[in-house]
Amino acid sequence: MAQQGNSRQGIQVISRAVKVLRSLEGKPDGMSLSAIANEVDLPRSTVQRIVGALAAEGFLISASPTSRVRLGPSLVSLGSAAKIDIDRVILPYMKKLSQEIEETVDLSVQDGASMIFIDQVIADSQKLRAVSAVGDAFPIHSCANGKAILASKSDAEISSILSDKPFTKLTQYTLSELSSLKKEIESIRKKSVAFDREEHCEGVCAIGIAIEDPYGRNIALSIPVPSVRFNRNKKAISDKLIEYKFIIEKALGASLQ
Repeated sequence: MAQQGNSRQGIQVISRAVKVLRSLEGKPDGMSLSAIANEVDLPRSTVQRIVGALAAEGFLISASPTSRVRLGPSLVSLGSAAKIDIDRVILPYMKKLSQEIEETVDLSVQDGASMIFIDQVIADSQKLRAVSAVGDAFPIHSCANGKAILASKSDAEISSILSDKPFTKLTQYTLSELSSLKKEIESIRKKSVAFDREEHCEGVCAIGIAIEDPYGRNIALSIPVPSVRFNRNKKAISDKLIEYKFIIEKALGASLQ
């Protein structure tokens, strides 16, 4: 019984430490101990002990002479290592998915109002294939991966990324108004997958899906497909993307968060 009690107590300590760390996310100027205690709903004395332990490991550092603290450098190195591991985890699944559907598979990450391609598996089995270079940036409203990421966010978050002004029209099919994009986003939320119907480049369509990343990156998988074979393969590719979304999220540990 004593061992079980110690185990529960240890889990509680870890949970409280995580709450303290998360309360400081996005606060470069730090917070006072009292503010943290109020944020995580814990006594100030408890927060003080947790902060002391985290500071000793470099996870928190002083932000001001008045006892404010902020996230420390040890978290940066851990976060960088974790993000590298994410790419290593996803790549084998991208290769397998590409083999199964015989199409190129792209991995991208959101950067403001753009999607940046960070990895790719090219399908050599197709003579006619759509390929975007790693490092390319697409406007978030014009691509399947971008629309999938937008659909994973709240309406308030979408409004903070986009404005009510007309979007850049890359082809005759590009959605150029926020109202039409929001209407499509509602459909994406129901279906889980997003489509680019020659909206970024004429002759090229794509199917995209957002991946839940336990480390907070807004990442997506997308399958660019020449428009000549898009419609006949759309359903099969969509089903495979949904299947691999859950496989990859499980491998990343998203379900554990």
